[in-house]
Amino acid sequence: MPRGSPRAQRVPRVQGCSVERTMSLIDGKWKIIVLYKLLRGTLRFNELRRLIPSITQRMLTHQLRELEADGLILRTVYAQVPPRVEYSLTARGRSLEPVLMAMKEWGDANLSSAEAQAA
Repeated sequence: MPRGSPRAQRVPRVQGCSVERTMSLIDGKWKIIVLYKLLRGTLRFNELRRLIPSITQRMLTHQLRELEADGLILRTVYAQVPPRVEYSLTARGRSLEPVLMAMKEWGDANLSSAEAQAA
């Protein structure tokens, strides 16, 4: 269950076409990458950090909170010492898999390795 919902207070519901509404959920540089990495299964915070080395801890935390608030990922906290927190895709998040895979396939087909590294 999402902890608080700063995003709901901060971002008004987007009116317009389905593409605009979808983009309002996955906007920004990191959300799509986080979702793509979670396609492989449940991951802990530090595992995500290792898989996305150029994201800061603060930004990853922020993006995970927004994705959770939007119902795309599930945050599971285990009561143990030290606390263990895992992230996984919800059914709604998993439904983005064809979109994410299409983006990957397009990138594989249309971007040279030099272009991909520069992005």
